[in-house]
Amino acid sequence: MKKGKYDFIYPLITILILLLVWQIVTTVFDVPSYIFPSPGEVFGALAEDFGLIMYHMSATLGEGLLGIAISIGLSIVIAVCMDRFPMAKKTVFPLLVISQTVPVMAIAPLLIIWFGFGVAPKVILVVIMCFFPITVNMTDGFAQVDPDCVNMFRVWRASGPQIYRHLKFPCALPYFFSGLRIAVTWMLVAAILSEWLGGDRGIGVYMLRAKQSYALDKVFASVIFVVLVSLLFIGILTLIKKRAIRWSSGA
Repeated sequence: MKKGKYDFIYPLITILILLLVWQIVTTVFDVPSYIFPSPGEVFGALAEDFGLIMYHMSATLGEGLLGIAISIGLSIVIAVCMDRFPMAKKTVFPLLVISQTVPVMAIAPLLIIWFGFGVAPKVILVVIMCFFPITVNMTDGFAQVDPDCVNMFRVWRASGPQIYRHLKFPCALPYFFSGLRIAVTWMLVAAILSEWLGGDRGIGVYMLRAKQSYALDKVFASVIFVVLVSLLFIGILTLIKKRAIRWSSGA
C-alpha cells in the first residue's frame, strides 16, 4: 500500500492523546513535579532552559557528528575489504559481531581511564556503537549486486575502483542509508552515555545535574529535546536518501 501524504497525522494524534492523558493523570492525582512532572511543567522547563540546553546540546552534537563521520569512513573501508576479500569477511565479521555483545557501560569507564575526560572517549564510544549497522548493511548491499553485472564490467576491463564507483556503491546505497538511519538514532545516545561518566559540558552532563537536583522537569525537557533533534536528523537523512537514490537510479 502506498504511503499517504498525511500519514504523519496518525502518530501525531497518538502523541497528543498520550500528552493529554499524562497531563490529566498528574493533575488529578496531584503528583509532585520532583516525582513525575506534568507535560506543562516539562515544556515550561524546556522554554526556560532552552538557551542552556542548546549550549550543552552543541557539545553533544559535535561529538556525535564527528563520531558518525568516522563511523561512515571506517564502515566503508571494512565493508569493501570484506566484499573484496572473502577471507577477510570470514575473519573480521565474527569479531564485529562479538564487539557488539560487549556492554557499552563496561567499555565507557575504560575509555575515560585511557583517554581522559575530553572529547576523545566520547567520539570513540559513538564510533563503537554506530559503525556496526552501517558496515553490516553495506556488506549486504555489496553482496546483492548481480554477479552478471560485475562480470560485464570486467569484460569492459573496468578496474576494481571503477566497479565500486559505478556499480556496487550505487546499488548498495539503500542498504547504506538503512544502516545510517540506525546509526543516527544511536549517535546521541552514545554521546550522552559517555557524558554521564565525566565531562563539564554536554546534554548528558545537563541531565545528570538536573537529576541530582531532583529537577525532573528539566530531565524530561532535555529528553524531549534529544528526541526532537534525533527526529530532525532522521528527516534530513530521509530527504538525502531520496535524492541520492533517485540520482543513482537515473545514472
